[in-house]
Amino acid sequence: MAQLLIIADDFTGALDTAVQFAAYGADIRVLTGPGADLSSVWNCQVLVVDAETRHLSAPQAYDAVARIVRQAVELDIPHIYKKTDSALRGNIGAELSALLEVSGERQLPFLPAFPQIGRITRAGIQYIGTTPVAHSVFGQDPFEPVRHSTVASLIGEQSQAPIHSCSALSPTAPLPQEAGIIVFDAASKEDLERTGQRLLEDGRLRIMAGCAGFGAVLPSLLGLDSRPPAAAPQLDPRLLIICGSVNPITTTQLNAAERSGFLRIRLTPEQKLDADYWLTPQGSAEFDVLGRILEEYPYRIIETNDAGGNQITADYAAARGMTTDDVRLGIAQSVGYMVSRLFSSPALGTLLVTGGDTLLQCMDYMGVHELQPLLELESGVVLSRFTYRGCTRYIISKSGGFGGPGLIQSIVSKLALLKGPEPLKEVCSYAGSL
Repeated sequence: MAQLLIIADDFTGALDTAVQFAAYGADIRVLTGPGADLSSVWNCQVLVVDAETRHLSAPQAYDAVARIVRQAVELDIPHIYKKTDSALRGNIGAELSALLEVSGERQLPFLPAFPQIGRITRAGIQYIGTTPVAHSVFGQDPFEPVRHSTVASLIGEQSQAPIHSCSALSPTAPLPQEAGIIVFDAASKEDLERTGQRLLEDGRLRIMAGCAGFGAVLPSLLGLDSRPPAAAPQLDPRLLIICGSVNPITTTQLNAAERSGFLRIRLTPEQKLDADYWLTPQGSAEFDVLGRILEEYPYRIIETNDAGGNQITADYAAARGMTTDDVRLGIAQSVGYMVSRLFSSPALGTLLVTGGDTLLQCMDYMGVHELQPLLELESGVVLSRFTYRGCTRYIISKSGGFGGPGLIQSIVSKLALLKGPEPLKEVCSYAGSL
């Protein structure tokens, strides 16, 4: 059975933690859905479950995580890691409570920092760069705004467990003795390593929580780093970006990519929200146009955001009585259908998908429930592969809130270095819609 179980709340979160182990050659399985049966998986070192709890209510998220933890306890999996979002989005308090209570452990160490990408915890406050998280772009997220920068306050909204804040541990530092959830500071990867090592020496890593930052140090801490790093595969240098994220960080990246010559297509409200739109005569004709565009242009963006904001789509949804959840799921389903149709096209190239909902819906449409994470192209940017109807594709995934303004150009450079024998085509410029 697995030596480590990782429970994530969305798909990109599952992948950006799983890939930390894939880089060392660990045998990994990634399963999706809160109903995953852990007992069916025996032949892996690391088992990752995407519980899909990010957008659930707090009680629903508690129940989903509790069910998975209960299975892990019954199967005697030695280590359980609750992966959280580095910007503190989601049902963190409810999910940490579920892990602590169902596991029967006295303490749950929580290391929420991701210093590798500039997200740190200092004096119990989570920072995005130098900005407290609630005052960053994550505080204005339209779906899940972060209201608290103090980690203990955020957890306390959904948890009755005692919560304590603690400095990063040095090799000789005394360990906290209080029961409950222990939030540790970290301003560097070394802080994560030293704290983790000190906890491990005292047998306190039976259960633990954190984001991909602490996940990156777990392979060496748990002795799962004995194999050489995985070799990078040859990749198709053509890139299709599927953007289902509304995060301003991703918008900035797309703007920079468009200025550098990317084709950019924005889907209309009808294309995004009307059920079975792509099956109508008009939708079918527009899909044929899309196919021809992909053949002509090697660098393209298909985006679900309106120009200048999303008021046009919001008005369209409001006129039809659609809720925010209806809009989010409708967009993901529409894009999932598009990708499933385009998957075997020779013009597709390498895929980059932003947003966990979008990637998961793409896979659901194709009936694909597992994929293989291979390596990180950059922090939080994961290269994976899966096969659909005999066609194997490489897919790059990232959370909407990850990366600097030039991330997409950096990925293009990496694809050029990893490309196969075909020459890299010249970047073309295009402006338009379907």
